[in-house]
Formats: sequence, structure tokens, C-alpha cells
Amino acid sequence: MPNTSGTKANGPLAGLRVVEFAGIGPGPYAAMLLADMGADVVRIDREGAVRRKNDVTLRGRRIIALDLKQPEHIASALDLIDRAEVVIEGFRPGVMERLGLGPDVALARNPKLVYGRMTGWGQSGPLAPWAGHDIDYIAITGALAAIGPREGKPVPPLNLVGDFGGGSLYLVMGILAAVMSARKSGQGQVVDCAISDCVVHMLSMFHGMLASGTWSTERGANMLDGGAPYYTTYECADGKHLAVGALEPQFYATLRAKAGLSGPEFDEQRDQAQWPDQHARAAAIFRTKTRDEWAAILEGSDACAAPVMTMAEAPSHPHLKAREAFVTIDGVVQSAPAPRFSATPTQAGTPSPTAAIADAIAGWAAA
Repeated sequence: MPNTSGTKANGPLAGLRVVEFAGIGPGPYAAMLLADMGADVVRIDREGAVRRKNDVTLRGRRIIALDLKQPEHIASALDLIDRAEVVIEGFRPGVMERLGLGPDVALARNPKLVYGRMTGWGQSGPLAPWAGHDIDYIAITGALAAIGPREGKPVPPLNLVGDFGGGSLYLVMGILAAVMSARKSGQGQVVDCAISDCVVHMLSMFHGMLASGTWSTERGANMLDGGAPYYTTYECADGKHLAVGALEPQFYATLRAKAGLSGPEFDEQRDQAQWPDQHARAAAIFRTKTRDEWAAILEGSDACAAPVMTMAEAPSHPHLKAREAFVTIDGVVQSAPAPRFSATPTQAGTPSPTAAIADAIAGWAAA
């Protein structure tokens, strides 16, 4: 069971001290992940910044307000950095250096420090100085071009692929790897996490398939992009949708048996020439029942099918309820920490009221 009590859980990262410089998107989410797993995260926010209780990504850390244009506030930030193992910042290249808080200064004072830099384009390259957002970062990698309907335009997959997948998750992985190295060697380092780099890395399997001739750059023409009739979504009688992912022959056989896809036209699962006809015939069948009727028929079997739930509906799904995948904190329904740890349970904490810098530094008094 996720620990959501007011007492800080001893998660697997208990004792890890992190300074987070306020940003948006992937930086705060990375800090939330570390805090969920027990790290002691102090977020340096701008003076006068407004926080909303429904900003879930700010949960689980102490927050202080500094004006980084003031020399005494820069000195306070450096005092915290001196006592930390990790720094997270998401400014454009050069901003932290101009503030006197760049990695050269920080590592000279704290040689074991891991300095995590979260950007879309990275610290170098022709696009590094320029603004962008998730959709831009994934556009140049090939990921965006691969997502969307065959007879339509590319569709941005929220900001899951770039900001959170290629950004936050890679930054956390890089930080933890560098912390392990620093604890062993005594030598810290900079983690340059560029979303554009990391999304390219995420596409590794697909580059292998492209090289082998088993993947087409045409959208909606492949096994995993909605092109296959056994790995796609279907509209049901109520206008809602069912997701079908029966890739393996034995699972496809189960889907056919339980959904009534019995005609010989469904026999050749891998024959792409038959996919358009299979799509059309399967679509007609799935329109005969509501989404929830199909879920009752297919869930709990190896048919690999599931109802397509909205975010508002998801907390009511029986599996997610049984797993306690959602928690409610201060009236806000949100994700429980993930993954789960058997010996060091994690906690989704609330953000603290803005604290005094002196209290934060005192709490991190040098050992």
C-alpha cells in the first residue's frame, strides 16, 4: 500500500539531498520522482511564485523562495548546493553560469556533486540556445512522424514521449547512475539530459526494425502503430473505444474466439494485404456492443483487450483500484508513487509551505 501519511517514508533514496531550481515540465517531474522515492528535495522557487495545490508535480519537497538576482540569495543557494548530492536545473545553456551557479562553480565547492541539466536540445549544438517544447524536440527524432492516423497528420502524444519519457525519466536514471559513481569514486559530474537525445535512444527498437525492413516510415502501416487490425482501437456501440493488442498467435486466437472474429478472412494474421478488410470487418463487429460490454467479455482473459478509459474514469477501473494506483491528497486525485518497493515503501507527500532559507540550510547542516 502506498504510504501517504504525514510522516516521511524511508524510501530507497532516503538521505539523498537534492536542490531543485524551479522550472516547468520535466524538471519538476524528475524532482517529484526522487521525492516520491524518499529523497530530501529542496526546491528553490522565485519570490512571489504562486503555487496551486493541484500542481501534483510539486509534491513531496520543501520549497524556499529566493531572488537569484540578489548576491546574498545566490550565496544562500550555494550554501545549499555545498550540502547536496544532486542539483537539478532546467534553464537554457549559460543561464546558471551567468548567475554564478553553474557546474564549474558548484563542483569546485562540492566535488562529489551530481549536476543534472534538463533541456530539450542539450548544452551544445545549433539549436541549444533556442526555445522549444516537447512537440519540437520529438519532431526532429522521427518519433512524432510515426504517431497518428495513416490518412492524417502527425499527432502529439501529449508530452509523455518527450518531456516525461525522454526528459524526466532519463534525467532521473542519469542522476542515480552518477550518484552511484560519485559515492564510489568521490568524483561528481554533469548530467547533460537533452530530450532530443533521449527520444532518439527510446526509438532504438524501431531503428532496428527499420534496418531489418520490418518497419515502414508510413504512419498506420505497421504492427504497433494502429496499422494491424489486432493492435489498434475500435469504436463501440456507445461511441467509446476498446483497445486490442493481441500480437501473439495464441492471444489472437483467444481474441477471435471470444469476440466472434470467426470468419476465414481473419485466418492470416500477419498478411498485411488483408489488414484493410480485417479492419473493416472487425470494426463492424465491435460496433455491436458497448465498450463496457466488450470489457466484460474480454478482460480477464488472454485476449489482450481493455477499455479505453478517460483520465476521469481511470481511478474507477477495478484493477487500478485494487492496486491503489491513485491516492487523494488535499482533495486532489493523483498517482500513487511508482514503482513499488517491498523493503523501503514510498510516499506521495504534500509540498510544504514556503520555508525560510535559514531553516533549510540548518536542516542540511554538514555532517
